[in-house]
Amino acid sequence: MMKKAIILTSLIGLVVASIGCNEVRRDTGKVYMPDMSYSRALETYSSTEALTQAGIHYNARPVEGTVARGAMGAYPFKNDSVGYARSAEVKNPLDVAAVDMKEAERIYLINCGICHGTKLDGNGPLWKGGDGPYPAAPRNLITDPIATNMAAGTMFHSITYGKNLMGGYGSQLSSKQRWEIVAYIKAKQAEAAAPATAAVN
Repeated sequence: MMKKAIILTSLIGLVVASIGCNEVRRDTGKVYMPDMSYSRALETYSSTEALTQAGIHYNARPVEGTVARGAMGAYPFKNDSVGYARSAEVKNPLDVAAVDMKEAERIYLINCGICHGTKLDGNGPLWKGGDGPYPAAPRNLITDPIATNMAAGTMFHSITYGKNLMGGYGSQLSSKQRWEIVAYIKAKQAEAAAPATAAVN
């Protein structure tokens, strides 16, 4: 008798389970925070007109004045003629004596050496003495008076936004890395100028 009761209970359990599993659930249930569970999907480069009509301001840009994590403070000047002229006022916020020049050289070689060369002489692989694919010789950072007399802030501005044929590196390099490159270039310029000064004396 006990055996029959166990078998009967098992069969009833299987029938109930199979009926319950085959039933299609139609409601989604309760969601505590629907905007967190179901985010609005935004296609890259798509129109945000529907969002604007819904009263949501979205322009895919950071809020004005925000500073990226790890950044060294907001650079105060925009990419225009006034910003370029005033960039000379900005000093390198890094302690130049404490900059790891090996790391600065590595960052320079990866990002700048392709054009300006490993010796900073403007003869990188893209120029190659005029045999490379680049249409114009990059600036010689060691002997060109424009480069050697350029203020650190102006150099940072040029690396950030680009200048003439050189593209900007503001999106590829952190502000700390850009300042490290400036420190590296300035150190190499000082090294090149030292023997010339010693020879004159």
